[in-house]
Amino acid sequence: MSHISTIGISAKRQASGQADVLTLADTSPEAAAIEIDHCIKKFRLGSGPEMTALADVSLKIRSGEFVAIIGPSGCGKSTVLRLIASLEQPTSGHVSIKGNSPSELADQHRLGVAFQDHALLPWLTTEQNIALPYRLAGKKTDHDRVKDLIRLIGLAGFEKARPKQMSGGMRQRVSIARALVLKPEVLLLDEPFGALDAVTRRQMNIELQRTWTELRTTTLLVTHSVDEALFLADRIFVMTGRPGRVLQEVSVPFARPRTPEIMRSEEFHRLVDSLTLALEPHGAPQ
Repeated sequence: MSHISTIGISAKRQASGQADVLTLADTSPEAAAIEIDHCIKKFRLGSGPEMTALADVSLKIRSGEFVAIIGPSGCGKSTVLRLIASLEQPTSGHVSIKGNSPSELADQHRLGVAFQDHALLPWLTTEQNIALPYRLAGKKTDHDRVKDLIRLIGLAGFEKARPKQMSGGMRQRVSIARALVLKPEVLLLDEPFGALDAVTRRQMNIELQRTWTELRTTTLLVTHSVDEALFLADRIFVMTGRPGRVLQEVSVPFARPRTPEIMRSEEFHRLVDSLTLALEPHGAPQ
């Protein structure tokens, strides 16, 4: 199990090639909670040649921020998340969380991670699945904390339900609550709603925003959905195709709390178009 952190930043509008985007205006190094410094990640495919997944990636995230990473398939978005989660090690470069190595925080159960596959244990109930990290960490279960999270994710009444008795969206809520139960400093979300239908996914975006607003856990979301990133994040990193690099840093201008009506606004659609264009090979200078 793991934990996360993020940044909040002011921005200015700047034209970039064909795409009019919001670009990062200020980054205060002393405020960085997560820092990726000139990281390169290479993989060897079997006995074949090495493949460069990430090429000189640097980014900083402040404590309490909700940050999203978007980019084309195979660009290394999930690899960035896995470096922060200590599930991968950089080939070169450095990753730190509040001055500590990711492995130190992971060992101390201060990182929370949820993936597209909810990975709930089918024989356990909702409350048992959420409480599982206590057992894995060798800690006494805080039953009040489990109850509070069940209320927060809107599953009161489903405490005794098993995964097969719940919808996909409900199972993902349980997965996120499980990642939060040990009060992580950082929450990492890797396409948690990617397998859901469009209507359920939008509802989950609303639920995740509500949960994050109450807890303010530093959060990093990897997603293919530009709409999802704009609705949820304070700031968005746009990555290039492989080998992955940070192409743009975009501050989201919408005040919180955000309602679904924002998605129908002219400004929201303008930014969706701008970011979608940036994801295309010809969309913005690389």
